[in-house]
Amino acid sequence: MSEKNIILTARIVSLLFTPFYLPLIGVLALLFFSYLSLFPWQVKVVILALIYLSTLLLPTFLIHLYRKYQGWTPLQMGLKERRMVPYIISILCYFGCYYVVNICHMPHPISSILVVAVLIQVLCAIINVWWKISTHTTGLGGVAGSLLAFAAMFNFDPTWWLCLVLLLAGMVGSSRMILRQHTLPQVVTGFFLGLLCGFFVIIFV
Repeated sequence: MSEKNIILTARIVSLLFTPFYLPLIGVLALLFFSYLSLFPWQVKVVILALIYLSTLLLPTFLIHLYRKYQGWTPLQMGLKERRMVPYIISILCYFGCYYVVNICHMPHPISSILVVAVLIQVLCAIINVWWKISTHTTGLGGVAGSLLAFAAMFNFDPTWWLCLVLLLAGMVGSSRMILRQHTLPQVVTGFFLGLLCGFFVIIFV
């Protein structure tokens, strides 16, 4: 594979597996592997639609508008000093979703996933002041940690799902380094930060 194709593949992987997938994947796992699987499919669709719109579609759209307004390419917006506004946008969207979930009295595990997502974004925003940690791998680490915690709580085997998440984390982390957006320490630290946040928030919150 030529260098041009490698870079193109890295860009596609980075775009497809954004950090915003954490809440959606976490809620999907709950709806299939916990007592929430007993919910009618209509309720599941409503929950997934809410999570998708407010934690993935809305922040992605708003950050895209902000980037276009500034006239930056996706890679240019990846500079450390330009990442704070996207962090604030994602935190506000996640917190808004958390607020709606609590108003609607949705099950506690769903709100726990949103707490994980908000905490990860807040920690990454703080760390970003000094160091450009990878939010892509932090999000996947959060998925892995949440899977382990829910597996312990609801007694299901997460092996295959965990293998998939680890494979994706490797692909995404490699893509971020190929694009020269992060170093290996930033990618690895991001994953383990997300892993710890996901596991301990789900277990204790």
